[in-house]
Amino acid sequence: MKTNICIFISIFFPLLVHGQYNTWTKKSDFIAGKRERAVAFSIGDYGYIATGVDTSETLLNDLWQYNPQLDTWTQKANLPGVARRDAIAFSVNGKGYVGTGMDNANALLGNKLKDLWEYDPNTNAWTQKADFPGSGANGIYFATAFTVDNKGYVCGGKWGPSLYSNQLWEYKPSNDEWIQRANFPPGVRYQLSSFSIGNEGYVGLGASQDVFKKDFYRYNPGSNQWTQIADCIASERGSACTFVLNNHGFVCLGTNGGLLGDLIEYNPTSNEWELRCAYGGSERKNAVAFVVNGRAFVGLGKGYSGKKASIQEYAAPNYAQLSSLENACEIYPNPSNGLVQLKTTIALQSIQVYNQTGNLAFEQQVPAALNQIDLSHLNMGVYHVLLKTLNGETIQKQLLID
Repeated sequence: MKTNICIFISIFFPLLVHGQYNTWTKKSDFIAGKRERAVAFSIGDYGYIATGVDTSETLLNDLWQYNPQLDTWTQKANLPGVARRDAIAFSVNGKGYVGTGMDNANALLGNKLKDLWEYDPNTNAWTQKADFPGSGANGIYFATAFTVDNKGYVCGGKWGPSLYSNQLWEYKPSNDEWIQRANFPPGVRYQLSSFSIGNEGYVGLGASQDVFKKDFYRYNPGSNQWTQIADCIASERGSACTFVLNNHGFVCLGTNGGLLGDLIEYNPTSNEWELRCAYGGSERKNAVAFVVNGRAFVGLGKGYSGKKASIQEYAAPNYAQLSSLENACEIYPNPSNGLVQLKTTIALQSIQVYNQTGNLAFEQQVPAALNQIDLSHLNMGVYHVLLKTLNGETIQKQLLID
């Protein structure tokens, strides 16, 4: 039986006259070692990573500052509160905020946390602020946080066995006050992802009663209203990380039962998602991300081989260049009956096709000129395609088989 194959092309060329784009570059490993379930935020010229769980399943309350210009890490004052995992973090007006979470690697033995702490980089000091009042003031973990208009927002999370939240709370640093806002519309959710663009927040993905989701919603603080936007085009997931570049949102990594290594970009103007260059390191969940002066950094987390300390920097697409270069490679017919024709002006060495769990599903050396590739044996799903050129460059694409 023939299989229909729909191809979604997202091509990048690592070496361009105007520099690299839509690529990942390895940076210095996180100096404090391997960990997952940490939090991250950025202030001015620096990124920060705090808390989490190390390889011995010990919870942490340390804080580290990253200098992108020097690619170096410096330890800062520890969070005065208890060590924790799955906390929330955001930054407002030159201050960082870390709070909530769980104080034990085993949730059945731990306590849910509701405290909130403000970090001032000028004095390298923490100040305790008003406790998070959500979920009946019982504390929360696995929530998500974002910043809009000098206010922090905390959404969803988990506060007990089979007890989840759909609440949204606004924190106003100017008067140290929490205000409950409109609930997350689809219902209770944890392991959510969020980001903010302009004067609006975006929240989605995560799990509801352990069922992973791919829906996304836009929140307008001015009207206190939610609007559903286009579903993420990649796999459902939880425990992903997010960042914003050029007023576009990015979702990276996560878990759908297995581990994911893809990167998906959201354009709020067109309300469309595009698959971008897969993460430069291995697949993982519970990673962190932060942006400093238009540079995005993603790392840590837990992969198939355990916890990670690696950090990768992502260079956003040059959209004008990307649009013109997409015509350099053609795959047809689309949809296909299983025999895919690959036509390109670039000399290729090989093609590799990976499934969503990162396993190699297909590999073939590519002869010159017009190439016919038989993919009819692949199961339905989304695949990562790597086209390797003769000079070592890599072209990435995404492939959907239905």
